[in-house]
Amino acid sequence: MPQTQRHGRRNPSGDRRPSRTAAPAGRRSARRWALPVAAVAVLALLASAVLRSTVADLYLVPSGSMEPLLRQGDRISVDRDAYRSAPVERGDVVVVDGEGSFVPYDSRPAPLRWGSDALQWLGLVPDTTAYVKRVAAVGGDTVSCCSAGGLLEVNGEEIAEDYLAGPPPASRIEFTAEVPAGRVFLLGDNRHASVDSRSLLGAPGGGMIRESKVIGRVDAIAWPPGRRTGIPAGGGR
Repeated sequence: MPQTQRHGRRNPSGDRRPSRTAAPAGRRSARRWALPVAAVAVLALLASAVLRSTVADLYLVPSGSMEPLLRQGDRISVDRDAYRSAPVERGDVVVVDGEGSFVPYDSRPAPLRWGSDALQWLGLVPDTTAYVKRVAAVGGDTVSCCSAGGLLEVNGEEIAEDYLAGPPPASRIEFTAEVPAGRVFLLGDNRHASVDSRSLLGAPGGGMIRESKVIGRVDAIAWPPGRRTGIPAGGGR
């Protein structure tokens, strides 16, 4: 009965030992693949950086608080120049810096903050201090909820919010707030699953966010491809 041929070579004592040629070849093959993959990754990061600094500021939506307009996992394009010469308007969907309002100030050591900021800027992880919400009221407005019909009211006028995730009431939390000049009152479209100005009604500032904290207006859903669409001023109502 023929015996199966076994690969290898004999050492001086006559024992067989495994061939050492396979492992180096495998390592060489892995190195050949690793270099192009690393180059592609670096190029992708550079492309993302260039895109964010010259074309659009991109943010990853981490939750469903703005459904149905924005879904968890969407990447949104934010126009940072939208309010350089124009005021923030009711109905606009905006991204705001929530540090010091929605979230406490970051007390981590500077190197950790810088590393986290870099990953967030590249769009690789969600920005934990950025919040996307809709502007319900601006400076000088009185906003309240709810009317007899369960609707939001601004300056005594009912607002038909056809972008909400569910039927009335527009808020399960009743509130009335007078918005000072230079501040905005923010609400999520998925009103019953949103951390927004209502959550800060008892805090300093009374839930009103400074306009200086507005990073920009959301002007498009950039990713995934099947959901790419523009969002005009007023939030695409």
